[in-house]
Amino acid sequence: MSDLTTIRIFLAVAAHRSFVAAARQLSMTAPSVTRAVSALEGELGVQLLLRTTRQVSLTSAGAVYAARISPLLDQFEAVVDEVRAQRDQVSGHIRINAPLSLGQRILPGVVSGLRVENPDITVSLSLTDHFIDIVSGEFDLAIRISRAPQDKSTIWRKIRPVRRLLVASPGYLAINGTPREPEDLTDAQCIAFDEEARSEDWELSSAGRTRKVHAGRVLATNNGEVSARLAENGEGIALLPHFIVEDALASGNLVPVLPEWEPTTLWLTLYYPPYDRLPMRVAKFSDFFENYVARVQPV
Repeated sequence: MSDLTTIRIFLAVAAHRSFVAAARQLSMTAPSVTRAVSALEGELGVQLLLRTTRQVSLTSAGAVYAARISPLLDQFEAVVDEVRAQRDQVSGHIRINAPLSLGQRILPGVVSGLRVENPDITVSLSLTDHFIDIVSGEFDLAIRISRAPQDKSTIWRKIRPVRRLLVASPGYLAINGTPREPEDLTDAQCIAFDEEARSEDWELSSAGRTRKVHAGRVLATNNGEVSARLAENGEGIALLPHFIVEDALASGNLVPVLPEWEPTTLWLTLYYPPYDRLPMRVAKFSDFFENYVARVQPV
């Protein structure tokens, strides 16, 4: 009878339509993945995958096998998680995607603290500022700072609102003047922070009034740390999360601009593939992460 590892390998190849991508996900070599799938096909006596030089696809038998075995494997892992939870420790591998700045500042403490309590948990952490397709199966969960979700096929968990503010260097304001109203801002002055390093619109509200400001005609980045450094260098005004600029504000390298005008609220959010039930290891990380940002390092 096929072991669970071989079945997991086949399902990874089926999900990615690639032996190489499955090997990368599983931290294996491509030849070992190929051998495992071939062994499974030999045991079952049917071809599960069609292999060409350009792509890998499921045969009809492979599609049936994947569709039937995947939920059974999920149920098996859920039972194992429940049994292991009885000893107050959780094991298993968690694949996490998070934004660069947030990941660098907060996740080392989260991961280390989690593993002190659950040493059998292993973690793969990928940092990127662009929005990922969580449904593709490459990650168990993703952490994002974003507006309310539009994708109804995923599971979202709001953690807390993320404070953002407009900032600039004192030197920049001394040369260019301190804005009194959003209308005083020009798109040439404003540094955009966008996942594709394109321009963006800032929506600011104060006392029932709402104004939009276009940013990024001269400078745009896809990383908050870079935007903050550009603002410190006197290149313009940036709209950034407080946790990115708190050190520069404390040192006086940056100062708030238009503090009475509030930008659109963004949320620190966890989102997941469409699980029927969160795996225990993922639920454990989620709870630990939420408690950490509430108690140890607020965002």
